[in-house]
Amino acid sequence: MKTLTINIPSTADVDDKEVRMSLASKLYERGKLTMGQAAELAGYSKETFMELLADYNVPLINYPADELDQDIENAQRHSS
Repeated sequence: MKTLTINIPSTADVDDKEVRMSLASKLYERGKLTMGQAAELAGYSKETFMELLADYNVPLINYPADELDQDIENAQRHSS
């Protein structure tokens, strides 16, 4: 695991937990971390992390639209 030290201005009015959650949710949203990895980074259980994602406007299921379209086409082709 990598270690990163950052300096956040005191005027930002955020605590360590919020910074960790912000970073974890963004990395999850971008597909850089799995749900479990992001939850661990944020310091929460998977269940709690999933609940908190809504507060950060991050969808619980992060499925690219083009892949979803492909899956729908495949399902339609095979359902006949």
